Amino acid sequence: MTSSSTSHPARKRVLVANDDGIFSPGIKALALAIARIADVMVVAPDVEQSGVGHGITFRRPLRFKHTKAAGFGEIPAYRVDGTPADCVVLGANLLGRPDMVVSGINLGANMGDDLTHSGTVAAAIEGVSLGVPSIALSQISNGGEYDFAAGADYAAKLVERVLREGLPPRTFLNVNIPPVIKGVRVTRLSDHRYEDTLVTRQDPEGRDYHWVSGKPRAEYAGDTDFGAVEDGYISVTPIRMDLTARDLMNQVAGYLPEV
Repeated sequence: MTSSSTSHPARKRVLVANDDGIFSPGIKALALAIARIADVMVVAPDVEQSGVGHGITFRRPLRFKHTKAAGFGEIPAYRVDGTPADCVVLGANLLGRPDMVVSGINLGANMGDDLTHSGTVAAAIEGVSLGVPSIALSQISNGGEYDFAAGADYAAKLVERVLREGLPPRTFLNVNIPPVIKGVRVTRLSDHRYEDTLVTRQDPEGRDYHWVSGKPRAEYAGDTDFGAVEDGYISVTPIRMDLTARDLMNQVAGYLPEV
């Protein structure tokens, strides 16, 4: 009599990063939720890195330290004294190539033109540059308070689906979660940006210092990320890394000056 055993596919490996830092409640909720369906490794900045964009550290060494203080339980967690993109580079090289990179859950939205300076989105972009399917997740607060339970639960479902279905090369998903969730929409990027202003003041010694401030401006159409979140829907925006304006190539070629 021959015995047979049922083989089970190995669990996928997900690298979780963020820009709010290793101690953010958003990354903790996200990692614990994804751990239900995949093997998770957390690699995050040791301090907040919001707004650093897709910066990579070249001019100094980086520290990569295991930490048990952030409350991830049995999930291996590491802190890096660098940017969100640094975290993905170090995590993928020191812990092994993941099957997916998931960044978040960010404290606050990342919509429209905010993507160009978001550290949360940058971690997903770095995952894409490594050829790994990636998702960036952000959540809007409810009067300054965050409850990540529903958003993290949806994130785990989305991660499971993308692990199974995949994403086209050089694309990722940018997800924004409202405080109270009515449903989910696939959206386009809104014309949502900050009109920058500069506030100049003086310190006690009479020397000028400057604050970059900004007044938000947004497009509220229902098919946009901002409009969906305003209506109470999770916004899922597919983003392509190819920024080439192909429709303008012939026009630009027509007026280029000769060398």
